[in-house]
Amino acid sequence: MTFPETTPTPASAETPASAETPASAETPILQPGVGPRPGDHYLAASPGTVMWGRLPCATDTAVLTVNPGETVTIDTVSHEGILEDQGKDPLAYFTGKGVDAAAVLTDAIDIAWELARDPLADGPHVVTGPIHVTGAHPGDLLKITVERLDPRVPYGVISNRHGKGALVGELPRGEHNVSVFTPVEDRADGPVGVLPLTEGGAGIVAFPLAPFLGTMGVAVADTKRPHSVPPGSHGGNIDINLLVAGTVLYLPVQVEGALAYVGDPHFAQGDGEVALTALEASLRATLRFEVVPRDEALAAFGDFSGPLVRTDEFLVPTGLDPDLDEAMRQCVRAALSLLQARYGMDEHLAYAYLSAATDFDISQVVDIVCGVHARIRESDFAAVTPGGDA
Repeated sequence: MTFPETTPTPASAETPASAETPASAETPILQPGVGPRPGDHYLAASPGTVMWGRLPCATDTAVLTVNPGETVTIDTVSHEGILEDQGKDPLAYFTGKGVDAAAVLTDAIDIAWELARDPLADGPHVVTGPIHVTGAHPGDLLKITVERLDPRVPYGVISNRHGKGALVGELPRGEHNVSVFTPVEDRADGPVGVLPLTEGGAGIVAFPLAPFLGTMGVAVADTKRPHSVPPGSHGGNIDINLLVAGTVLYLPVQVEGALAYVGDPHFAQGDGEVALTALEASLRATLRFEVVPRDEALAAFGDFSGPLVRTDEFLVPTGLDPDLDEAMRQCVRAALSLLQARYGMDEHLAYAYLSAATDFDISQVVDIVCGVHARIRESDFAAVTPGGDA
């Protein structure tokens, strides 16, 4: 992706630090059906294939059915730019920041135009799905491998809204929400997000991108659709920034076919996500869906009830709770259980190992339910044969 060099210019009160520049002619804009779609299936984001503000439940109908091992290229749409406090008109919102009309995603326009949500009762996130995975039964694990993540546009938005974020009551200052339009520039060492140091001033800060999907989940075993913000045993809005291309997420299946969904695309996020959102921007994701039968899952990881991430370096158990301290405790318990089940490690020795060798990171503190994740190095156990693998 490319973005022309510019000097940031002042924006409105809602966007105090924007760099208002048009997308260049060379910028690849991944409109629906345009560009690389390497999966066995392609699932566009449209008013008929997404939910806005809610997540799938047991009574929802799949928009796509796949077999285990197949890949799906999925378009996701960021909620930033389509929300009511931004005018619910992404074409007007983004062209108002200097983006060319042709660089505004048409599926975002359609979703904002045709769908509605209750801002007081529903979450902000747009999720694509659900996807039925043949042979996935309650008690199994759904294994989702992130094969590829392609930015659909060369810009995003970072927001801080009243009543949200780590500093509720302190920020934002003044009467308005703050949404910071953030362009992306291509550099020799890779694309970066760009922010000015002051509103309308000279000087910029540039930070690297690491795209991931903030929301990856399975349907809950209930007849009521969950709110899109708090994560849980179903996954959902877990906001774990380790889930870049090449990583895996395991989720306990709750309903037949799993009914998987994804959304809340990010270009970058720091652990904590303190302002409320990070660099939110639409992605095209290619994911592989597999089913791990319950007996194999127990041998590989033990009996766990929440999301488990695996990278090329780490096993990453999670803890989720409205109280950050309790989320930490849950994550420690999940890590202990994993080490006992996978490697046969005595509890007191596993506790000592975690204290000496494992980082516990705050995933996010802004989604009603806080998240903590642990990074257990698999190489530390190279001399141990695990009980199973999946």
